[in-house]
Amino acid sequence: MPDPIPARPDDTDAGLAAKHERLRAEIADAGSALVCFSGGVDSTLLLRVAHDVLGDSCVALTAVSITMAESERAAARDLAALIGARFEVVESHELERPGFAQNPTDRCYHCKAELLDIAQPRADALGLRAVLLGTNLDDLGDHRPGLTAADERGARHPMVAAGLTKADVRALSRELGLPTWDKPQLACLSSRFPYGTEITPDRLRRVDRFEDGLRALGFRQLRVRYHGEVARLELEAAAMTRVLEPGVREAIVALGKAQGFVFVALDLGGFQSGSLNRLIAIDTRRARS
Repeated sequence: MPDPIPARPDDTDAGLAAKHERLRAEIADAGSALVCFSGGVDSTLLLRVAHDVLGDSCVALTAVSITMAESERAAARDLAALIGARFEVVESHELERPGFAQNPTDRCYHCKAELLDIAQPRADALGLRAVLLGTNLDDLGDHRPGLTAADERGARHPMVAAGLTKADVRALSRELGLPTWDKPQLACLSSRFPYGTEITPDRLRRVDRFEDGLRALGFRQLRVRYHGEVARLELEAAAMTRVLEPGVREAIVALGKAQGFVFVALDLGGFQSGSLNRLIAIDTRRARS
């Protein structure tokens, strides 16, 4: 059994403690809530605090689909059990939504719309007043069309209202004893595909298996970006030298070829969350020139 999670963080950082209290107040204002729960750093903190505040008037909902890494499905269930929250799993089918598989630049809009079109009716059926998302303040500065879908459907972002940045989320998670405090950043597997590249079940599985293989080799923060016959690997800068260790390079290449890639390339720029969003700015500049 895991060690029990402490009830409240230490007040070693007054600013962080104040944000924690604001987060509790935002959640208390909801009265009861369904938390959209992926098991990532953000949604795990949100669920923990929501459960602290609301108890059984808080329910975690995990929507699983082929765009969710296989390894994360069991992890979400285990984390909800650790927190002690009520937990439900539903199937989502964003790949079947018109426009999603074609991977337009507003792909995340369709994904979030699918999630909330499932979550809101479930919240209503359970008599829960609000649907909460684990958006943090830093998310507002990136290309996030999913936020538009969330706002259209009335979902709430209590961590944004409390002023929590990604660094705050990790710090508060650590104070609360959550094992996710240093968990690598997660993202829907669809984010591995450049906009305009069709997303298919087979391609998603290939990327997921390749990433699982890399984690089995000891790599943590990573992405396998899909470029047709080429798999472009984004790894943490500190982990790049490991690629050249005896046997590791060969193992990585073998993993890629086992998933049907002809070439396996290491991106010397390293891991960057949302790196493919840079192509939007490039296309915009080209269109204006």
